[in-house]
Amino acid sequence: MAALWRALRALPAGARGRSAGSPGAVALPRPLGADAHDEEPMLVAQRKNPDFHGFSADPEADVLNMRAVFLAGISVAIVLGSVFVYYLPDYGLQQWARREAEIQVRDRERKGLPLLTSNYYDPKRLPLPPPE
Repeated sequence: MAALWRALRALPAGARGRSAGSPGAVALPRPLGADAHDEEPMLVAQRKNPDFHGFSADPEADVLNMRAVFLAGISVAIVLGSVFVYYLPDYGLQQWARREAEIQVRDRERKGLPLLTSNYYDPKRLPLPPPE
């Protein structure tokens, strides 16, 4: 079995078929006259063309400041936004209406009146037009 493995490894890459090579190695076509060894490592390329976020001319300080501003901005937005929403006034006076209804129910129960009547206003106190 070892002899078979050595024989397969000795074959050129094209002779072994497509599945024998590494799955991530894809050869891209090169322009005519381009040297195969002129590619630069990724770190060198990033030093030549760093991502610029606008906080500093130094790339390391720029990234550090960008991350600090992002963290502080998100923290401020979440914390202060939550506090703002929590302390908003009673929208639509819903809490006031609930408290007022509870006061009215207790008052009517104490007086022995029904909780709801068919008349919104007391008809005895309304000035009605003459029946003519």
